[in-house]
Amino acid sequence: MTPDERLERIEHVTAAIAEDRRRDREEYRALWRDTQRQLNELTANVNRNTLAIADTRDLIHQLAADSREADARLAAEAREADARLGERIAALVSAIAAKL
Repeated sequence: MTPDERLERIEHVTAAIAEDRRRDREEYRALWRDTQRQLNELTANVNRNTLAIADTRDLIHQLAADSREADARLAAEAREADARLGERIAALVSAIAAKL
């Protein structure tokens, strides 16, 4: 093999290595862009979920307050009904005692 052939072969190998590195760089850049896109999507999803959780928390607090108010109303109504029932029982006992 002549020196010119060797030089030509070395140039060919060097060109192949350079082409491989160029393709690798392109692949790495594409992977980086894809990773950045996925990170952006994940960030958007986390932000959306954070807002949904905050809305749900606010709704739960409102429902809890409404529930406490309804419980207080029902307790007051139950006390009133119990008092009326007690008065009716007392009146019936008095009426029965008066007849005896």
